[in-house]
Amino acid sequence: MSQIEVYTTYSCPYCHAAKDLLTRKGAAYSEINVTGDAQARSAMSARANGRTSVPQIFIDGRHVGGCDDLYALEEAGELDALLAAR
Repeated sequence: MSQIEVYTTYSCPYCHAAKDLLTRKGAAYSEINVTGDAQARSAMSARANGRTSVPQIFIDGRHVGGCDDLYALEEAGELDALLAAR
């Protein structure tokens, strides 16, 4: 399985939706909660090409984007291949 990192905040509905999709896919992920942590959020933004919104999702170090991007990969039939890589 791929290594998945999801940057989140506590109250973000998009974070919950992204994590729900990954869970339904049986994909284990690491959650990095940036709520109230300016340093962690800054590190996330640096990795995410300047994006500051959450969630920001990385699969095997590749930035795939946010929740809408993750669902777009699923709709295009590309998510399973990313999750199975390794």
